[in-house]
Amino acid sequence: MNDFDHTPQPPASGGGSSAGLSFVSAIIGGAIVAAIVAALIATGVIGGKETVVQGGGVAATTANATGDSKTVGAIYKESSPAVVSIAARVSTGGESTFGQEQEGTATGTGFVISDDGYIITNDHVVDGHQGDVKVTFNDDKSITGKVIGQDPSNDVAIVKVDKGDHKLTTLPLGDSGKVAVGDPVVAIGNPFGLNQTVTTGIVSALQRTITAPNNFSIDNVIQTDAAINPGNSGGPLINGSGEVIGINSQIATGGSGGSGGNVGIGFAVPINTVKRIIPQLEKNGKVDYAYLGVSTGTLPSAAAERLKLGTDEGAVVACVVKDGPAAKAGLTAGGQDTATIDGAQFNLDADVITKIAGEDVKTSTDVQKAVLKKQPGDEIEIEVTRNGEDKTLKAKLGSRPTDTQNNCSVAQTQP
Repeated sequence: MNDFDHTPQPPASGGGSSAGLSFVSAIIGGAIVAAIVAALIATGVIGGKETVVQGGGVAATTANATGDSKTVGAIYKESSPAVVSIAARVSTGGESTFGQEQEGTATGTGFVISDDGYIITNDHVVDGHQGDVKVTFNDDKSITGKVIGQDPSNDVAIVKVDKGDHKLTTLPLGDSGKVAVGDPVVAIGNPFGLNQTVTTGIVSALQRTITAPNNFSIDNVIQTDAAINPGNSGGPLINGSGEVIGINSQIATGGSGGSGGNVGIGFAVPINTVKRIIPQLEKNGKVDYAYLGVSTGTLPSAAAERLKLGTDEGAVVACVVKDGPAAKAGLTAGGQDTATIDGAQFNLDADVITKIAGEDVKTSTDVQKAVLKKQPGDEIEIEVTRNGEDKTLKAKLGSRPTDTQNNCSVAQTQP
């Protein structure tokens, strides 16, 4: 991906087409959820406090890579007291007929990570919250929570509750770097308002990329086929040892004609990413990321060979943010002369980044990773190939803006 930081692409399919899939955050307005659940309860389809298990034909035992194993029931029994429902009063952005700002309720899931009341959830669950949020535990007890930190770039937020005499159960955080494709997983959450629903599946793929609420990219995402639906957002994805390896955040649906529900493709923000930013969220309420202000795409070998760019690998500069650090350093996305190769359009004189901050660049993701290792204000060297000639530029990194909606000097189709 890139530092800008969002390169449009298919749903992390490794080069395949999107097949009409669309991505949605697994959260829905509480008013809508309440209406659905109320209708189901009224018709006797479900009961208000019943534990629901989704996914038929599930093995009774899960096992992690180390050979330790627990039954799904055991994981649920140990973990569910730490999983909470979160309801946030949010602005809908409109006004009523009386000129008042309209409000709604957004609902999602969270889980307790410390004895002193810190709860992790998705940023989009509490984004735009008006005042405190309502946190409800599996024993139906509700506590007022305060949103103390939000990171829209990784879709993570922290809620703090004053536990009082309520005994808190915490979930241990695992190591998402040790997760392997095929590992069994368990998800616990509140889909469509059905509290304490447990679903099971496997890790379907790793190293996926999804788009954060502020349009930046989230990398190293875990894909799972465990059923995740609206309302599951912010809930834990748990391995066979009962450790959290990710935060369930998004699902792929069947496109505009789809139901908006689960189709067996869900995405979880890796817990190692979350662990890295928790201290900053607790201390500062936000995370300050270094920012270059450039959107790139990986240079395909076919394009490098046919265009004779002077390098056979690197990240093609597709868009430079006006007045951003990259623009001030002299990076360019080229002019108007373009070529189309395999359906992708290239500016013939666009810079190709081959090295940044001393690290070789083979893909656009390498650019983003190198920048994220730095702090705002750091100066870095960027080696590029331009019209077959090598150049070294220097950029002073800025602070990442709230979103990627910036004016680009060139915004052509990205490779």
